[in-house]
Amino acid sequence: MNQNEYKKIITHAISQEAEAFTYYSAVSEKAKDINLKKLFKDLADDEAKHQRTLEGYLTKGSEKIHFSESRDYKVVDALPTPALTPELKPVDGLVIAIKKELEAMQMYTQLANVSTDEAQKNIFLELATMERGHKSKLEDIYTNMAFPEVW
Repeated sequence: MNQNEYKKIITHAISQEAEAFTYYSAVSEKAKDINLKKLFKDLADDEAKHQRTLEGYLTKGSEKIHFSESRDYKVVDALPTPALTPELKPVDGLVIAIKKELEAMQMYTQLANVSTDEAQKNIFLELATMERGHKSKLEDIYTNMAFPEVW
């Protein structure tokens, strides 16, 4: 891949972060449970930070983005996921959100793997770790909603 292809991937990642921010913000507004409201607000805030970090790479210009150009990891070749909308049933919305977090985690891990600059690599690894944490939190909620224990 060349630097322009990596810039396209980062631009796509920015739009995914913006989409996740919009979704989590909307769910936070609708949530009646104070803990869920706070969780989704925190997730929205994290996604906004991720977006700003990625936008910082684009404003640096391609000479400041350090990726190996010898490999093609097919970062954006995943099947499309339905759009996140607040009108979904909560359990269905969680499934889509979990899948989005997984895709983001995998994308950031792959970007870290092809980064040739150590600081840049660490930023992408941190983003991947944060997305993994989001996925875990959402999976906990999903498990409680989809498989409630009956005593």
